[in-house]
Amino acid sequence: MVKLLKVHGSENKFFILDQTLLETPLNDDELKRIAINFCQNILGGADGLLVIDTSENCLGKMRVINADGSEAKMCGNGLRTVSRYLSEKYHLDNFKIETMASDLSISKAEDFYKGVPAFSVEISPISFKKIDLPFSYKSLDEMVDQMIPEFLPDQSFTAIAVPNPHLISFVPEVSQLELGDLGQKLNAANSYFPEGVNVSFCQIMDTNKLFVQTYERGVGFTNACGTGMSATSLAFAILHSDKFDPTKDISVYNPGGMVKTQITLNEIKELSQIRLIGNATFTHEINLSEFNLHNNNLSDIDVSDTGEEKDYQSFVKSIAE
Repeated sequence: MVKLLKVHGSENKFFILDQTLLETPLNDDELKRIAINFCQNILGGADGLLVIDTSENCLGKMRVINADGSEAKMCGNGLRTVSRYLSEKYHLDNFKIETMASDLSISKAEDFYKGVPAFSVEISPISFKKIDLPFSYKSLDEMVDQMIPEFLPDQSFTAIAVPNPHLISFVPEVSQLELGDLGQKLNAANSYFPEGVNVSFCQIMDTNKLFVQTYERGVGFTNACGTGMSATSLAFAILHSDKFDPTKDISVYNPGGMVKTQITLNEIKELSQIRLIGNATFTHEINLSEFNLHNNNLSDIDVSDTGEEKDYQSFVKSIAE
């Protein structure tokens, strides 16, 4: 039998599959089919499948298969849940995880709330260059606080790769309608972001206090996007120094809860440092045969509830009060 986990970071939901425990690892086509099937049909669905493989230099390797079967370079919320899994598997609190773009440092953080374990993860590499996003707009090599009327009038935009591509706009109030329209436009065939882009709108609530909502490439609206909140925090620190206190964490609220970010700015923007701190919640265990997993047959599975979601909802209630 194979055990998978249903997990979330700020209600950004995933399934975790540890391929190192299989007799025969799934190939890429099998992973794509399983990701689509699980994310559409099991336990109310999810935003992606997190695949753990062996790594030569790190405790493990994480791959991110989106709900539509595409593969993302990184996932900040997912990385925290994989961090917890590997931490408990190997009984370590500090280690590194290999991702598609880089090896990232991990550390166990103080619990966010009773029964709500948390992890701190490095978010990198950082780039503002158009080739790394990629984007194309007039003759711009970088898009930083740029007015782009073709997107929306009276809003400025900043593009950052961390390494997933993100387009960020600071707004007085988040409009889901405008965010959804722009997210769909820039993730369909378009000349601005030919590979698509995660689009985030951010409302600055107070000093080091943000609300961020993201339309995620390959997924659509999500309760939270870890790399989106990280990139937004960096843009906030650079563009809104009057509201940024570098000595304290930034509290980033989202439709699924809240995370914290740590930003260390550098005169060279790309050498700035980002850490994302937040919950790593396991909601369900799922058992099925390896034969059925390879054949994408989810008709005979055993599901058990961990009870952790109750604690997480208590945490959400506490931050809303």
